[in-house]
Amino acid sequence: MEYKKFQDIELSRLGFGAMRLKTLPDGKIDRPLATSLFDRALDGGINYIDTAVIYLGGDSEVFLGECLSRYNRQSYNLASKFTLGFSPDYRTMFEQQLKRLKTDYLDFYLMHGIGAKDAARYIDEGAVDYFLEQKQKGRIRYLGFSTHAPIDTLRYFVSHHQWDFAQMQLNYYDWIYGTAAQEYKVLEDNNIPVWVMEPVRGGCLSRLSPAGAQILHDAHPEWTLASWAFRFVRSLPQVQLILSGMNEMEQIDDNLKTFSDFTPFDEPERQLCFNAARAFHDQVHVPCTECRYCVDNCPSQLNIPEWIKLYNRSKIETDWVIGRFGHEVKSEGKPVDCIACGDCASRCPQSIDIPTYMAHLAQVMTRK
Repeated sequence: MEYKKFQDIELSRLGFGAMRLKTLPDGKIDRPLATSLFDRALDGGINYIDTAVIYLGGDSEVFLGECLSRYNRQSYNLASKFTLGFSPDYRTMFEQQLKRLKTDYLDFYLMHGIGAKDAARYIDEGAVDYFLEQKQKGRIRYLGFSTHAPIDTLRYFVSHHQWDFAQMQLNYYDWIYGTAAQEYKVLEDNNIPVWVMEPVRGGCLSRLSPAGAQILHDAHPEWTLASWAFRFVRSLPQVQLILSGMNEMEQIDDNLKTFSDFTPFDEPERQLCFNAARAFHDQVHVPCTECRYCVDNCPSQLNIPEWIKLYNRSKIETDWVIGRFGHEVKSEGKPVDCIACGDCASRCPQSIDIPTYMAHLAQVMTRK
């Protein structure tokens, strides 16, 4: 495992994000499977674990409190987040998080998913000052934020004080088709270490399109597609840590292999990533990362990421796949049940107009 110095500690370059753990039919985490994954991860040298109050309906923090209590508290670094959209009562939320996680302090704590609509509220309603106080008391070691904000909002939030770190969506696809390069530059100019989320863009960069995959395979057939994505972000000097939402043992083993291989990643390889992204871009229509923020409050119980996945597939293979495979989507609700309330779109970090795509799916599925 590769480590990088952060202030007074050594952090593994790879962090374990506990948002995508597999769940059982009752919605609870598959604990035996998840426990085996964390055992393998910590044994492999990963010492940073990330969660949030909203992950997996709150079960992520509960599970980690159970799982990690078997380990020496000083053997890992634990991160969680204050989510304003979940509850504005930051004092109560923080105390409940410590209780669920069975700890009296958090190594890393983040203002969660700041955006144009709520960035000022984190500051004006006292949350940032409160958590700075908790840092002074030793209940938080390092304070940062995660962002899906426009550039001007990001600059505003960065200017509040010298943040210890910041977490952003960063991958080679968003570097050329999103604002990742500009966001990275803002953090670099302000000397803020970068934590990376979505390095494989919700898994889509581990699949790509046939043309995109071939570009990378021809250059390094021994590297997996996911490995290319991790190597790209790891090569950026301001990047301190890269999160991966691993939920299968094969993913952990592949990632541990990647972060134990220190082969330099040079400019020609960066350009190959961009070439693969361009080939992939021609076949990607809705940039969903499967974060599932849109799912929990859906009144029609739509498994939105799965429906969007079907929509994207239809744009590659034509609309016939919607009628052919729509019944196989694991979802209580169907697109025709969507009431276009817009709650999902308001929660989407990618600003996807979800009701529009649900309406298209509904139209195709009800076509005579």
